[in-house]
Amino acid sequence: MRRRMRARLGRDFGRLWAAYAVSTYGTWIAFGAFPLIAVRVLHASAFAVSLLEAAGLAVASVAAFSLGPWVERRAKRPVMIAMDLVRFAVLASVPVAYVLGVLTYGQLLVVSVVSGTAGIAFGAASGAYLKHLVRGEHLLVANGRFEGTSWAATAAGPPLGGALIGLVGPVVTVLADAVSHLLSALGVLRIRGSDVAAPRPDPTDRTDRTDRTDRAQWMRRAGLLGGLRIILRDRVLRRLFLNSILVGGLIMATTPLLAVLLLGHYRFTAWQYGLAFGVPALGGFVGARLSARLVARHGRYRVMTVSGRLRSFFPLGLAFVGPGVPGLLTVIVVEGLLITCMGVFNPVHATERLRRTPVEHTARVLSTWSALSRLLHAVLMVVWGLLATLTGPLAAITVSGVLLLATPLLLPRRADWSADAAAFVTAAAPAGAAVTPLVAPSAAAGSRSGFRRRPRRARPPGPG
Repeated sequence: MRRRMRARLGRDFGRLWAAYAVSTYGTWIAFGAFPLIAVRVLHASAFAVSLLEAAGLAVASVAAFSLGPWVERRAKRPVMIAMDLVRFAVLASVPVAYVLGVLTYGQLLVVSVVSGTAGIAFGAASGAYLKHLVRGEHLLVANGRFEGTSWAATAAGPPLGGALIGLVGPVVTVLADAVSHLLSALGVLRIRGSDVAAPRPDPTDRTDRTDRTDRAQWMRRAGLLGGLRIILRDRVLRRLFLNSILVGGLIMATTPLLAVLLLGHYRFTAWQYGLAFGVPALGGFVGARLSARLVARHGRYRVMTVSGRLRSFFPLGLAFVGPGVPGLLTVIVVEGLLITCMGVFNPVHATERLRRTPVEHTARVLSTWSALSRLLHAVLMVVWGLLATLTGPLAAITVSGVLLLATPLLLPRRADWSADAAAFVTAAAPAGAAVTPLVAPSAAAGSRSGFRRRPRRARPPGPG
């Protein structure tokens, strides 16, 4: 069974998956390294730690607004390789500066910004390439494998990173993360299949402006506004977008506060901190492996809504975290239940997003989605950092848990779920638009044949 599944997904998918796995494991081995460096090496405050996370997200998001069209019109593998090399270079600068005795809080901010921007471009390129590489009916399986790998790395990485930090310090874990991106670039380089890029605008088209002012305006529309317009025109995409960025933002807002609470106030050791977030990730791995089976049995809508509601309920349990072994067990149980639900939800969410996105605009939509998500996460991190300064980390974490209880109201409704996506795809795509395969056109066309359109409903066509 496993061999047949691998045969359907193909060797190139295996290489892409392996590249993703090695960089993800490196990232999770370095989990908490920046907060640890900020708290233990640079003696930063709770607000400074929140600002470190928020500034990287915010500036990277603003820089990423124009990345969608840029990625869209380029071959995806070179973009992924370049972004991996950029992340390798900036992350490797941290241990170098530490050894030379010149590491500063400002450098950590710059590294966070550059690596975050490169991460957005890499995510947009890899998502578009995955849709090109894997047939539509296998997207859920492919996304499930990526999600399972992510949670397996989350389970193994933090405990390993905690042990590594205890032996040689947090800076070495940043070096491990840097090397993982270099290995990821080498893995993507091994892919031998076709590539994909959207065609550039026709210079004879009257809508293609020639002067710089109009061209800049077109880029802004094509980037942030173009991607956002595609998201908002589909009712399911719109509600998924609003739900995902708000849930993610409220959860991410508490991440630096948990680091301050556990490492600073409760004096957890590095290995305990890693254990608190590593063990629960096993639930995410199990959830990701079960996601496709649950969908086959209960349907996408039911699985997404049930898991989406449950993931908004469990974070409130962090309000009861205390010091010592009981506090450690509370974090493990609460995070385990939360992450299991996320492991089920995320592959269905990612697959539905790809299915409902026009194939030639996938990179644009993914970059807009990622940029706006990170921007909101940054804003909420700053707000929660200020709230924690006024009320304490535990009180701010509790407020986040209470607000999360209302987020299931933004999940797609059954009436929205049954809405026709094919009419949206036709309306959103410009006339004559097509994705241009760069190598092996027949293979590329076969990869896209899995994106099946549903029968069009009887309603007037949209503009365009």
